[in-house]
Amino acid sequence: MTELLYVIKYKEKNMSFSSELRNELLELKMWDNKSNLKQDEQLARLLVREAFIKNGFLNDPNKDYHLEILFKDKEKALEIQSVLNSYGINIKLTIKNKNYMLYLKEGEEIASFLALIGANKAVIKFEETRVLKETRNNINRLVNCETANLNKTITAAINQIEDIKWLKANKKFNQLSQQLQEIANLRIKNPDSSYEELGKMLLKPIGKSGVSHRLDKIRKIVEEEKQIKKRD
Repeated sequence: MTELLYVIKYKEKNMSFSSELRNELLELKMWDNKSNLKQDEQLARLLVREAFIKNGFLNDPNKDYHLEILFKDKEKALEIQSVLNSYGINIKLTIKNKNYMLYLKEGEEIASFLALIGANKAVIKFEETRVLKETRNNINRLVNCETANLNKTITAAINQIEDIKWLKANKKFNQLSQQLQEIANLRIKNPDSSYEELGKMLLKPIGKSGVSHRLDKIRKIVEEEKQIKKRD
C-alpha cells in the first residue's frame, strides 16, 4: 500500500505542470464570438487544444523541455502537425509504443505552442521557469569556468615555484638575468597572485603577456638544465 501511494504521489508530482495546463484548457470557451482572432485561427486553436486535452503531456520545464501529443491515427497526427507548422511551430512526428507522437523539445517553440492554444497562464508560468532555469544554468557555467581557470592558475603557479626552487637547489638561480630573478622572487613570495598582479609589483611594471613570457623562459631554462644534467 505504501509503495502504491509513493507511485501515485510521484506521478502527480511529475504530471503537475501538465495537469495544470489541461485544467486551464478545459476552463476555456470552446468558441469565443468576441475574439479578435480570425475564424481559421480560432478553429486551428480549437483542434490543437482538443488534441492536447485528449492525449497531450508537458514535462516540468524545471527538468527537460518536452511536449508531446499522442495519436492512434497517423492522418490526424499529420493534420495537427500541418496546422502547427502553418503557425511557425516546427513540431516533429515519430512513433511511440505503436502510437504516432508529435513532440517539441525547444523551450521557445513550446511557449509558442502554449500561446497558440490560448493557455495564457501556462505561458507565463513556463516562461518564468525557463528564464530562471537558463539564468541558473548560465551562472553554473560561469562558476565552472571560473573554477577551471582558478585550478589552471594554481597548477601553473605550483609548477613555476617548483622550477624556481630547482634552480636555487642546483645553484643555477644566480645565472638568470636580473629580470628573470626579479619575477622568480615575486612568484615565490606571492604564490596566489595573478600574472597581472605580479606585473604591477615589478620595479618596471609590465603586462600579463610579459610576465607569462618571463615565467615561460624560466621553465625552458629548467628543462634545458635538466637535460644537461641527465647527459652528465
